[in-house]
Amino acid sequence: MSQSGSRSQSLTQTRYTISEVEARTGLSRHTLRWYERIGLMPHVDRSHSGQRRFTDKDLDWLGFVGKLRATGMSVADMVRYAELVREGEHTVGERRDLLERTRSEVRARMAELTDALAVLDYKIDMYAMKTVSGKGRQ
Repeated sequence: MSQSGSRSQSLTQTRYTISEVEARTGLSRHTLRWYERIGLMPHVDRSHSGQRRFTDKDLDWLGFVGKLRATGMSVADMVRYAELVREGEHTVGERRDLLERTRSEVRARMAELTDALAVLDYKIDMYAMKTVSGKGRQ
């Protein structure tokens, strides 16, 4: 696409204020500004008066960052991932490595939680039987 074609496309693109993004994502203005300051958020366009104007692409990115946060990925690793994305296609291997390492950590935590859940289920079942039979209080 030509430069003028991409420019006209960006002019017709939906833009969101920081308040709208806050309402859509549940992230506070403080968090959104912090994400931008630490480099987790790509450059956010500004209106002629200097107000941030987020795009659908920005909202998609924030959704992805939310998923990374849910995995327990450190802020430093999330920022590193964002830097790699900005650096371009030659970083795909490093990005993949980072995501694979995170996936491995998530799977390990899931296994730990599955084990903990089994213990809870066992205890709950024990207490349910004791409650029904009227025996003991442990």
